Amino acid sequence: MFGTRIYGTIKYVNQIRPTGLKLIRGSSQNQISGDDGYSSCASFSPCPPIKPPFYCRPRTKYEVNFVYINDQPPSTRTKDFVDRVAQTVFWTELIRGFAVTLAHIFKEPATINYPFEKGPISPRYRGEHALRRYPSGEERCIACKLCEAVCPAQAITIDAEERCDGSRRATRYDIDLTKCIFCGYCQEACPVDAIVEGPNFEYSTETHEELIYNKEKLLGNGDRWEPELASSLRDNHLYR
Repeated sequence: MFGTRIYGTIKYVNQIRPTGLKLIRGSSQNQISGDDGYSSCASFSPCPPIKPPFYCRPRTKYEVNFVYINDQPPSTRTKDFVDRVAQTVFWTELIRGFAVTLAHIFKEPATINYPFEKGPISPRYRGEHALRRYPSGEERCIACKLCEAVCPAQAITIDAEERCDGSRRATRYDIDLTKCIFCGYCQEACPVDAIVEGPNFEYSTETHEELIYNKEKLLGNGDRWEPELASSLRDNHLYR
């Protein structure tokens, strides 16, 4: 167990033995040892006999260990001194910087020629919303309104009705993308993977009305991005 104290740029380190302190007298120094088998030398007078949990504390600055914790001063060796002089006189740091720049000229650039080139997108990317269909063409949404209930921004509005065969389907499905925070809760709450956030991020508009998606526009997005949406859901099924 160690106690530390900082005085400016000096850290005070005192080694403390919690229990069973006893004094061992030697020829030149007094030695303090404990029941745990550890011992430490002390060049000061032994403390008066006390009972645990009180410990023998140092009394003067000569009875403690001080550790310098700031940056060490520069070395005065000839090699280190010559290196510092060379860096100052010949600007070696500037030359090394030029060398790094020249080396990157002959490497393949890290940038891409957007929009003609596009980088890879994670399968868990949350972009423009879409409503999916079954392979038969029937829309997946069953109007359970779980996505509307879980949406923290209240950006989804759904109206539903019952069909002649007894199934429920949404007659209105609106999403206000100016409210949406793209948290993905709607996608996670949907039991049939109807509403998803696709890979498309290029849907900027000039007016607010264009960012209010209705059911027809969402179904159109689903038809356009169905291969990518199905692939992303297949890659993420282990994490859901």
